[in-house]
Order: sequence, then structure tokens, then C-alpha cells
Amino acid sequence: MPPCALPATVALAGPTASGKSAAALVLAERLEAEIVSVDSALVYRGMDIGTAKPTAAERARVVHHLVDIREPAQAYSAAEFAGDARRLMGEIAARGRRVVLAGGTMLYFKALFEGLDAMPPADAQVRAALEAEAARDGWPALHAQLATVDPATAARLAPNDAQRIQRALEVFRVSGQPLSRFHRKGAREAWPQPDLFLSLEPTDRAWLHARIAQRFDAMLAAGFVDEVRRLRARGDLHPALASMRCVGYRQAWEALDGAWPLDELRERGIAATRQLAKRQLTWLRGMPQRRVIACDAPDALAQVLRAAGVEA
Repeated sequence: MPPCALPATVALAGPTASGKSAAALVLAERLEAEIVSVDSALVYRGMDIGTAKPTAAERARVVHHLVDIREPAQAYSAAEFAGDARRLMGEIAARGRRVVLAGGTMLYFKALFEGLDAMPPADAQVRAALEAEAARDGWPALHAQLATVDPATAARLAPNDAQRIQRALEVFRVSGQPLSRFHRKGAREAWPQPDLFLSLEPTDRAWLHARIAQRFDAMLAAGFVDEVRRLRARGDLHPALASMRCVGYRQAWEALDGAWPLDELRERGIAATRQLAKRQLTWLRGMPQRRVIACDAPDALAQVLRAAGVEA
């Protein structure tokens, strides 16, 4: 395939531990592209081990954008991501380079390619009321409440996904509209679809579960608990922040708080990561434009490269 026929923009999505980052790195090298991260955890500085952040060597091989752009105490929304990604895509194209959008934060992909209606801002009083209800009744009870007012959102959230359940109920109580309405397709700020949207998805869920366990073990061996201890020692972070609610970090923070023994971290962290992967796959099934490649196939990387028109 001649260079002019190669896709200018490739989106590479998939659940956690599916091999997205490694595939994106090779794909970007072959396409002479720059990577725009589509990952809500990689934006935070100082959160390296638990996010499987690209190493310095990997970032030297290919330019990565939207990595290490916020302090963990700062917020970063899907709308901000969409604006930043659009700007970067234009700048990269102006340099005559291609773009690989790679990550697993499906709301970010949705915000970029379908747009989001303007959601109501956070309301401290409503949020405090929801936290009090959760402390009294538990998050599964609030999840059940969400299912009555916004079944579409509730269907993709785990009953203990406190952060997202709280935000969805907050949006409903403030606006009287379900959160799913604000994620509707066709908002005016939508960006054109990528030339190619690839999704790495397992044919055998057990394969992905094994990868998740292997990666969590590698993170623990690399000093993940010490990383969380350093974050706690900063003094400006707390478990209600979006950064500290990231999978793994939340469980480690709770263990260090004494909520349960530290030796349970591995089991709880793996279980939470598996739930994250399940939610990601649910999101992906709602993206009909994607081209699925089996991430557990022996030639998965070769299939990704062939799909993009470059030799394996």
C-alpha cells in the first residue's frame, strides 16, 4: 500500500491488559505517527507503576501526548480530553505526521468521536447527600436507585463503582435528566470518525484474566505499594479524588488505611481490574464502527499492522 493510502488516524482500543500499549507503539513506529493517549489514569504525574505508564525508553521511541499533564489532585474531564485531543490531532497533522489514538477510557473515545452535551457542574451539597446515603445504605443500594432513573448508565456500572454511580445520580438530581442523555450520539462538537478503529478483544476471557493477574503481580514486584505510600505522603491527596479512585490505587489506599489487611491487596486489585475490563468490553460492544481483532490470537500484532496497511 503506498504511503498516501495509509490511514491518517488510527484508533486502537481494548480492555486493560489486552496489549494495546505494545501494539500502539509498534504501529506508531511503522506509520511514523505520534500517539495520543486515551487513558484517564495516564494523565497524572507520579502515578507510573499502577497505570503501566509508558517507560522513558518507549516515549523516546514514539512521541506520546496527554501523559503526565495533571497533578493527581487536579481534575481532568472527558470534555477537556476531547478538546486537547482535537487540538493535538490538528497540530500533528500540520507536521505531516499520522495519529494513533490508543487507550481504554471508552468515555474519552465517545467524547471525541460522538461529542458530549454540556453536563451540569458538580454540586457539593448533592454529592455530600449521596455520600451520606452510601455510608448508610451502601453503594449497591444507590446503584439500584440509579437503575430506576437511568437504566442505560446503571447497566454499564458495577454495583460498587462509587465514583461513577455518584456522578450519575448527581447529574440526575441536579438536571432531572439521566447521564446517558448527555452521552448521546450526534452532539454538535463531535469530531469526524478515525480512518480506522481497531479494538483488541479476547475470544477467551480466561486469557485476559490471566494477563490481568500477571500484570498486577508485576506492578507489586515493581514497588506499587511504595508508590501509593509516596502519593499519600504528599498531603494533598485523598481517596475521593478521581486519581485515587483509579483501579489498584483505590484498593492500595484502603489497605494502607487499614480497611483490610495489606496481604489482600493482590486479590482485591485483580478483582477490581477484572471488573474494569468487563465494563470496557461493555462499552466497546456499543461501538459498531470498531474492527475487532482477537487480542489472544498468536498473530494479534500482525493483524493490527495488516489492518493499518503496514507489513508485520
